[in-house]
Amino acid sequence: MKARILVVDDDRAHLTMLTAMLESWGYEVETAPDGSDAVDMVRGKAYDAILTDVRMAEVDGIEALRRIKGFNPCLPVLIMTAYSSVDTAIGALKAGAFDYLHKPLDFDELRSGLERALAHGGLRQGQEGESPAVPAGMIGSAPAMRELFAMIRAVAPSEASVLVLGESGTGKELVARALHEGSPRGARRLVTVNCAALAENLLESELFGHEKGAFTGAQRQRDGLFVQADGGTLFMDEIGEMPVALQAKLLRALQQGEVQRLGSDRPVRVDVRIIAATNRDLQAEVAAGHFREDLYYRLNVIALRVPALRERPEDIPLLARHFLDRFAQRNRKSFRGFTPRAMDLMLRHDWPGNVRELENAVERAVILAPGEMITERDLPAGLRAGDRGPGLDHESSGRTAGVSLEDAEREAITRTLEQVGHNKSEAARVLGVTRVTLRSKMRKFGLEP
Repeated sequence: MKARILVVDDDRAHLTMLTAMLESWGYEVETAPDGSDAVDMVRGKAYDAILTDVRMAEVDGIEALRRIKGFNPCLPVLIMTAYSSVDTAIGALKAGAFDYLHKPLDFDELRSGLERALAHGGLRQGQEGESPAVPAGMIGSAPAMRELFAMIRAVAPSEASVLVLGESGTGKELVARALHEGSPRGARRLVTVNCAALAENLLESELFGHEKGAFTGAQRQRDGLFVQADGGTLFMDEIGEMPVALQAKLLRALQQGEVQRLGSDRPVRVDVRIIAATNRDLQAEVAAGHFREDLYYRLNVIALRVPALRERPEDIPLLARHFLDRFAQRNRKSFRGFTPRAMDLMLRHDWPGNVRELENAVERAVILAPGEMITERDLPAGLRAGDRGPGLDHESSGRTAGVSLEDAEREAITRTLEQVGHNKSEAARVLGVTRVTLRSKMRKFGLEP
């Protein structure tokens, strides 16, 4: 695939000359007459590098550079200007420019600069690191995350029950851990239970414990999680999935500060802070009669909402680099970073599975990537579908809207096979499925020769 360069200059003659030069070097070139247009184009399509003039009528090159870097920190931007000054050069480099070129351009210098920029890829991305105010284990610099971190620091030292709200995969357990570790109970245990993972009778025994012989299979007395968390914190994940009958027993335990093992008539005193989490709208569940109102208010003394990843796209480079370093070390591999196109695809993706989905995508890429950079080809097919590429127009990019899942699947398989020259092994890798699954789908859709 040719590297795609965006050239930004309000001098039409210079723009035409640069386009011809870069195309002769084998690059795919697109142009913009102003910094504002360039920013819009970067938000609409993936580029591998930007070459921009400084002085332009509406939005100059430095301001365009700042906006582009705000959208995709991995994208290398080379600044060119006929007005050479130390201040301009320093300003460009401080704003994140990869290099600074003087007009009239030295074409050898331009060519080597572009080659270095393309090879550089995402090397500098993610170096900002975490703010010292960020709770341990959490990553983010978006305003919504900074607000969450401030709330965690304020709430953690208290004894108040906390309800953590957020979609699946946003990191609600990390919030619970940060609240526990920042509290006076931090030296004691943080005990976790997923209320959706166990049947009602098992969940009751898990929470409150049981006496020997309390039910079939109860071979010995067992302490429940409340007793195990005594003096510490109990994190109840997916609290919205708890059966209504068990909710009454939980409320009684919270109100009275004691629990009773199944099969026992003797209550046990416990000192436990409760942190609960859910991806459900508990107020709607209360209105529907699926969740007790009195328990809701007991748990919801303080509510913390964890933003979805699509609400904080500026954190994607930080998170992606964090996961890249972790999985590279785990798999004994070494990477310099992500190519601009790979990062561009990640920035455009909606991430319905949130941080967990991003983590899985990076882990997959680390395992599959053959080189020292993560490219768009190493990412799951669902992300690559977001890049129209030079051969696809807007109509084809929206072709799957309103069609059946089977038709969309057939379209994806057909297009992928065409792109890889009908190499089934390569098509299976690109689509993220096994070769056996691909052949089965091809038979199903009548795509075999």
